[in-house]
Amino acid sequence: MNMVDDATGVTLSLLAEAETIEAALTLLWKWIKTFGIPAALYTDRKNLYVPSEKTQLSAALEGEERLTHFGRAGKKLGIEMITAYSPQAKGRVERSNGTYQDRLVKELRLAGISEIDAANEFLYAGFLEELNNKFAVEPRAEQDFHRSAQGYDLASIFCLEEERSISRDWIVRFENHYYQLKRQSKYQPAKGKVLVRKYLNGELHFNYRGEDIHYQRLAQRPVRVEKSLVPQKPKRKYQPSPAHPWRRSWKNK
Repeated sequence: MNMVDDATGVTLSLLAEAETIEAALTLLWKWIKTFGIPAALYTDRKNLYVPSEKTQLSAALEGEERLTHFGRAGKKLGIEMITAYSPQAKGRVERSNGTYQDRLVKELRLAGISEIDAANEFLYAGFLEELNNKFAVEPRAEQDFHRSAQGYDLASIFCLEEERSISRDWIVRFENHYYQLKRQSKYQPAKGKVLVRKYLNGELHFNYRGEDIHYQRLAQRPVRVEKSLVPQKPKRKYQPSPAHPWRRSWKNK
């Protein structure tokens, strides 16, 4: 995974098993911690970064906005998302990839590194700094369009966020597991939805009506209690009083 500053050619990267949403969010987080929040990001059209055309068309017809996890994080940070329609359109990052494929592969081989974690340690132990010192250029203007990330809770922004339904017993299903939320009242939830945030470190947060609430993972799926098994109070047969109109003859009414 690779990011390049369009003004200077400064690059930041990491290695991952695949181009996943977790890897993309991790790299953007590293960039922001190092340089600040960028004004815009130029990405390809993978559905990792932008919804498919079919999804966008469906959302437009319904008057809604559909975003990927990456796009949602960018929107919260005020980052403009620009999509490239050809590999040539993002030639700067493609040329930077070529530099990595040439120099980094050789350096890793010389260092005897063949695992991803060790390779990432090698990147941040001096290789990236040396690469930027050699190939980065002075920008045309001195103004830096990066913004400070102070005041942002980046952990809650760089996460996987999904909406889930809450049962009447305050139980939520997420990733084939069941979680018992702490009841906010003795009644069933007033709002039938909860926002589930899965942080990059694996933590789960259940946000109900704007606040995180405590939860407990259930060992097994809750068993639905059938109505026939629930003891019912015996119903008393209604007996009208002697003076009830039903007991009087219609002739005497």
